[in-house]
Amino acid sequence: MATDVTEATWEDEVLKSDKPVLVDFWAEWCGPCHAVSPVLDKIAEERTDELKLVKVNIDQEQGLMMRYGIQSIPAIILFKDGEPAAAAVGAQPKSALERQLGLAAAAA
Repeated sequence: MATDVTEATWEDEVLKSDKPVLVDFWAEWCGPCHAVSPVLDKIAEERTDELKLVKVNIDQEQGLMMRYGIQSIPAIILFKDGEPAAAAVGAQPKSALERQLGLAAAAA
């Protein structure tokens, strides 16, 4: 469901997207990243017309990690019109992630 994004595809997939983009900064070795992944898939699935979900593997894309100041993962950033609009860090329940990312009202 989620698209893997690299520095090469970042601009087209995230910054120039015509709808908001949830960016999941993660790593293969990160247990909480694997725990939150199905939660993010569910959020994106429920809002397929409103937003898209992409993933950035921080081990492979350290430039993007540094550009956005990612210090711990999983880190989820909601981009709107090419700019970070909201963020959440850590594996959390769906409702908590939706609140932190400003998506709770859309679910009501």
